[in-house]
Amino acid sequence: MLQRIKVNMDLMEAMLYFWQASNDKEKVSEQYLNDVAKMPGLSLVYDNEFNAESVRKVLSAITNREPYSSKIKKESRFWNNNMWMMEDLGYTDTIIQPLKKLNLDFLLEVVNSKLKSKYDEIDVIFSPLHFDVYLIKENKLIINFFKLIPDGLSGLKVDELPLEKYLEEKVMELLSK
Repeated sequence: MLQRIKVNMDLMEAMLYFWQASNDKEKVSEQYLNDVAKMPGLSLVYDNEFNAESVRKVLSAITNREPYSSKIKKESRFWNNNMWMMEDLGYTDTIIQPLKKLNLDFLLEVVNSKLKSKYDEIDVIFSPLHFDVYLIKENKLIINFFKLIPDGLSGLKVDELPLEKYLEEKVMELLSK
């Protein structure tokens, strides 16, 4: 039986610092970039094209105000998405604020009434990804922060769905695997 659905914002808090510091022309240390690259929201999605070195290179280029070009599409998209967030930190904030208040306790009853869970806990991690809208890794649901769209006063949308409905569908998918 599922006991808890945890919203993990650690990576996004780290990225908020990075975007703000870089936007203010402060240099973010290589150690910080390496620490960010090790965080589960990123490390769980690494593959043969996109890895910790990809994250470090892209974020290093951004904080050092260096041009960045890559033949690897995932790296280029990651760079582009990060630059987009830095260009309009107000827009970034309209996405972050609802996430900080997000409580998924309502999903426990819904999920437990429909499925038996092999997990006691599920982590919902918001992550600055490249192309994927979401990924499932064991008991972790990783949602691409860049795919969240502000929806006026009603919150956020993902793939045309309100965020809560989208998360319900993806949690059910995670538990069905």
